Amino acid sequence: MEQDSSRQEHFSSRLGLLLSVLGIAVGTGNIWRFPRIVAQSSGEEGGGAFLIAWVIFLFLWSIPLIIAEYAIGHRTRRGVVGSFMQVAGERFAWMGAFVGFVSTAIMFYYAVVTGWCLYYFFQVLLAPLPDSTEAATLSWEAFQGSAWPVGLLALTLGLGALVLYRGVSGIERVSKVLLPVLLAIVVVAMLRAVTLPGAGEGVRFLFTPQWDLLAHPSTWLEALTQNAWDTGAGWGLILTYAIYMQRGHGVVKNAFLTGICNNTVSLLCGIMIFGIVFAILGEQMSRLEVLEVMKASGPASTGLTFIWMPQLFAQMPFGRMFAILFFLALSFAAFTSLVSMIELATRVLVDGGMRRQLALGLVTAVGFLLGLPSAISIDFLSNQDFVWGIGLMISGAFIALAISKNGITRFREETIDGIPGDWSVGRRWDFLIRIVVPVEAAILLIWWFYLSITAYAPDTWYDPMDPFSVATCVFQWGIVLVMLVLANRWMVRRTLVHQ
Repeated sequence: MEQDSSRQEHFSSRLGLLLSVLGIAVGTGNIWRFPRIVAQSSGEEGGGAFLIAWVIFLFLWSIPLIIAEYAIGHRTRRGVVGSFMQVAGERFAWMGAFVGFVSTAIMFYYAVVTGWCLYYFFQVLLAPLPDSTEAATLSWEAFQGSAWPVGLLALTLGLGALVLYRGVSGIERVSKVLLPVLLAIVVVAMLRAVTLPGAGEGVRFLFTPQWDLLAHPSTWLEALTQNAWDTGAGWGLILTYAIYMQRGHGVVKNAFLTGICNNTVSLLCGIMIFGIVFAILGEQMSRLEVLEVMKASGPASTGLTFIWMPQLFAQMPFGRMFAILFFLALSFAAFTSLVSMIELATRVLVDGGMRRQLALGLVTAVGFLLGLPSAISIDFLSNQDFVWGIGLMISGAFIALAISKNGITRFREETIDGIPGDWSVGRRWDFLIRIVVPVEAAILLIWWFYLSITAYAPDTWYDPMDPFSVATCVFQWGIVLVMLVLANRWMVRRTLVHQ
């Protein structure tokens, strides 16, 4: 069969690559999730302890895995299944398929969330902002009870397919427009937030460490989980975009720029949200009450973003304009991340011999069908977010394991070090990939299992029908893993035939 022309495509420049990869990394995890997780991990004195743990894991989890993903994609020029075959061996194609499945399962409901962001952008653009919690809640419930979530699911997936129709050139063009605009909006909104009377209290709280929290395992657990969500490390998405890197581009500088720029955006978003919430609510509530507002996640973690933020914008000068900018930025962030998820699944099918346009159409159609339950039921969406969000820890461990199977030192010397103009990572990276990343993933999962059994769901942890139990995760992961292991030979044959 004729090879797909997309394999000859490359990003036109390093800037195009970096902006596209930042489109993966900078998503709703920065704007929507990060401020809420900081608040939930804070003590009465502040959230600085969480930030310390979060920065540590940037260098002990995210950047090592981002280097690995860049290097694997750059070396193999294949998606997650084909690249695992080349790096770890044909017996481990199922591992790459699991990494791809986790990101694709997230895509099914992430497209729904992207639709929410678009809806609220047009809502604040065309309708008055809600002036109370009751009005904001009624608006949210009316939206969820309508046909809009289903229609917007189709729209977001269709727009994503349109961007990807011509391959990497579409990704690059969109990223060169949306990412600079997104970053500009975040900076402008942050600057406006810190000028509000009382915002300084929120910013001080954000950065003030309560040192005893560093002795709590939950602080480190949340910091590692947020890093996985924040940077896109371990998803296989950066690996997929790295297929299109030019040969002369090194991976280490790109990885550090990706991780550090992404976390900088998260901090800017944290400053913005903490500044606005403390400035507006600080006059009406105590600090503990303000924190409770930020911690209350609501259904599918919607409370702060879709219920509280619109009414807070309504109470600040020029609030409507900044509400429009906020939801526009959220929409851009969600959409650029969604595009990368669609591309990951499409690339796997292309590696298996399917024409790119047919693969893209199939991924879009299946994405709509399997995204429908999340569009219809927010409880189903919450379950999928729970199961596959935690599954990212397994994905990260699988990427580290794939390189270990290849021989970490040899892989580094052949693929990472020695590229002119790039940095060398040396044996420190070997140690992080061989020992630290797998240990982090194991500790995270074991500790999470323990907390779920003893604290979060002590009465239902063994029930796979409970949407937030240990059993539902193990059950769903197990079904997927068994199917992929059984299909390993078939995936290898399909991918080898079309190399």
